[in-house]
Amino acid sequence: MTTDVVTVFLRHGPAVLLLERSSEVGSYAGQWGAVAGHAEGDPDEAARRELREEAGVTDATIVRRGDPFEVHDPDHGTWRVHPFLVDAESRSAATNWETASHEWVPPTEIRRRDTVPDLWRSYDAVRPTVETVAGDDEHGSAYVSLRALDVLRDEAALADDYGDAAAVARDLRDARQGMAVVRNRVNRAMHEADRTPASVEASALAVAREAVDADDRAAARAAAELDDASAVFTLSRSGTVLAALRAAGPDRVVVAESRPGGEGVPVAETLADEAVDVTLTSDANVPAAVADCDAVLAGSDAVFPDGTVVNKVGTRAAALAARDAGVPVLVACAADKIATEQLPADEMDDDPPTLYDGDADLTVAKPVFEAVPGRLVDAVVTEDGRLDGDAAAAAVRERRGWADWE
Repeated sequence: MTTDVVTVFLRHGPAVLLLERSSEVGSYAGQWGAVAGHAEGDPDEAARRELREEAGVTDATIVRRGDPFEVHDPDHGTWRVHPFLVDAESRSAATNWETASHEWVPPTEIRRRDTVPDLWRSYDAVRPTVETVAGDDEHGSAYVSLRALDVLRDEAALADDYGDAAAVARDLRDARQGMAVVRNRVNRAMHEADRTPASVEASALAVAREAVDADDRAAARAAAELDDASAVFTLSRSGTVLAALRAAGPDRVVVAESRPGGEGVPVAETLADEAVDVTLTSDANVPAAVADCDAVLAGSDAVFPDGTVVNKVGTRAAALAARDAGVPVLVACAADKIATEQLPADEMDDDPPTLYDGDADLTVAKPVFEAVPGRLVDAVVTEDGRLDGDAAAAAVRERRGWADWE
């Protein structure tokens, strides 16, 4: 007999939720597992049901579904496991009678505990990889950097020697060459590790924890800068910006749709779901929208020592409109987004052109990122406050030092 079950890894930052099964359950009492349960019908619905019942979570986002696989147990028959990876908004968990205790731990801890059968295999089916880091076009660069550190941590735990872990670090840097924060955080993890896989694993986890704290503090600093702003304009997608807006609580937020990609649309939907007064506007209307706001708040993929900011295309137009209207432009990001060297040329959108579908011999340009001169930015706000020239230079020196691990 084969029984379908779901195994759901609830993730927040660099940790996942593990549950110790209570003595009241019918199988694997005392062993550690993820959120799990029978999957009658649709596995997605079963995953959401188990999250509600076992962890009290109703607002999680499914990140990845792994291919189902079978586990043969002589005492319980055959389980067909459907693995899921889910992002949680917080680490609050309300467990039920099936759980004796619970902990938020790095996923590599699974390999060191007495777990239900093949729990690591379930995680392995949904964990981030170099390929998922390279292909992530749904999240901001701070989030992507955390996933890169997850990959480095997990692969180091599986590595036979330091050379294997180092190769993964190089692959991660190459995967997102235009994201300074990925390069900086991977370099730091390798720089602070001894030349052993275990040390790389521990260092990647430590850097990830500090990165989460830095991103949170940068958001808090940016929120403080918005104290007097009742209407704030933003664009694209940045976890730091979203956290800052939540903390600042302006009366109104205006979000540009942010083509190509339209990343502003889910940001607007998220804020609207949280009962914020939100206006979603077209990119063509940005100048007028900015003039009707008290501040512009943007994220960044890279900041250069001269104050130049690299961000989603449309940021420069918003900054120019803000200068014309006398509206301050703030950029919120962790200091790890400071670039130590020239980044690759702007990425181009590979989707079919939407600007023109005729037969004329012309070039269609759809850049994804652009450089915004520092003169158009009133302040870059990091976890340490407003970034000035001296602080930027010191940050560059430190991050260049991290790159010497090779």
